[in-house]
Order: sequence, then structure tokens, then C-alpha cells
Amino acid sequence: MFHIALAVACSVLVSVLLKLAPRGRLDIPQMVAANYVVAALLSAALLRPAAVPALQAAPWPELIALGVLLPTIFLALGASVRHAGIVRSDVAQRLSLLLSLLAAFTVFGQPATPRLLLGIAFGLLALLALVWKAGRGADGDGHGAWFYPLLVFVGLGTIDVLLKRVAAAGLPLGESLLRVFALAFVVAALIVGGRRWRGGPPLSARSVVAGLALGALNFGNILFYLRAHRALADDPARVFTAMNLGVVALGTLVGLVVFRERLSRVNFAGLALTVPAIMLLAAR
Repeated sequence: MFHIALAVACSVLVSVLLKLAPRGRLDIPQMVAANYVVAALLSAALLRPAAVPALQAAPWPELIALGVLLPTIFLALGASVRHAGIVRSDVAQRLSLLLSLLAAFTVFGQPATPRLLLGIAFGLLALLALVWKAGRGADGDGHGAWFYPLLVFVGLGTIDVLLKRVAAAGLPLGESLLRVFALAFVVAALIVGGRRWRGGPPLSARSVVAGLALGALNFGNILFYLRAHRALADDPARVFTAMNLGVVALGTLVGLVVFRERLSRVNFAGLALTVPAIMLLAAR
């Protein structure tokens, strides 16, 4: 659970940075592109991948899919907030856990113990209560009100499953992450270049610098998440649930304390439910 806690902290800090980006007039696509440069450099410097990588041993379908999905889901989430509102986007983001759990019991063949199922049940109830915001949020506009949240739901669930498959492939972490981040940078750079070609904003030094911080946090998030999957290789459902639950719980507390967001009684009930959920999921 130590690696999960570190992954959760990095993930919430990524969200905080993205939340503050509009206030600083930062361009999120440029930040996303710069972030993958830093993440790739950190992978090379700290994890020291092989100088001559074993190309045949790499799980290339999963790595390529992650390279495309990671930057595009960043942008899809922003579009979901614009078209469907924060409430629907947040629910879609967190309920992607359901796809991860389905994969844990079907694709990865994890047995469902009563303690694990009870912990998951408490976790799902906590997640629903924490993202509940009655009477707030946008009504949505057109097909974007359902299309973008659906894209976020499917995309994040797929990323979770792909990261688990990469962790299970046995490729050293340094080589896995360097490949993923390099592929993601190519996709993000093409997106930024395409926007500029169509008359979009020019390259901003402020956005690039903010992207450096984003890259360090994103690197830590994915690194510790993969290490958690390797440490609990036979228990993917525990990792999926604990990660999503931890992000929502810590994110809610940060919103309450730092951004002075209001919590309803249902939200506070969700925070309370995280205690038995984490206890059950942490027990072996």
C-alpha cells in the first residue's frame, strides 16, 4: 500500500496543477507535451533502462495504446468539463474503476474473496458519495454532454488495464516507462502542432515550465502505480480500488481545505466510508 499512497499523492497534485492552469493562463496541451519530455528524461536518469533495449520482449500493443491514450484522455477530460460539467466528468473519471474491477476478475483471473468484495463494496459506495454533488454542475450541451464523459470513462478504465498488463509483462520499469512517455510525447506534440497549424496559440514559455512540474508528478504517479501492481501482482482489484478510492478521498480533502469547496452530508459520509474500505483492502 506504500506505493499506492505515493501514486495517490502524485495523482492529486497533478489534478491541483491542472485546476490552477486556467488561473495562470497556461495552455494545457502544451503542458501535456512538455510533461512527457520530463517524464521520459526522469525514466532514463533514475531508472537507467538498458542502452540496447530488447525490442522483441516489449509488450508493444499495450505500450503503443498507452502512448496514444495518455495524452488524448488528458484532453478529453478537459473537453468533458467544458461540455458536460464538472460533476458528470468527475463521476465518469472515478467510475472507470468498474471496468478495472471487471478486468481483474475476468482478464487477470483474480479470485473474489469475501473480504475483498466487501472492501470493494465499501469503496464503490464511498466513491459514489464523494462525487455526489446534488443540484450543481452543467446541464450539458448537445452530444458532448454524454460523449466526452463516456470517452473519459472508457479511456481511463482502459489505461488502468493496460498499465497492469505492462506491469505483468516483466519488462524492466525503466524500459517500460521510457517507451510509454516517448510515444505519448510524439502524440502530444502532434496535437500541439496541429492546433498551431490551425491558428491555435503559439508556444508559451510559462506553459512549458508548468509542464516540467506536471511531468515530474506524472512520472511519480505512473511509476508508483506500476510498482504497486508488481508488489501485488496477484491482487489487481485491490490496487485498482485503493488507487481510485485514495485519489477521490485525498482530492476531496484538498478541495475542502485548499480550495474551500463545500461538502454535503453525502460527501462527508463518503469520506467516513473510506476508513473501513481502506482497512479491508489493506488487509491480506
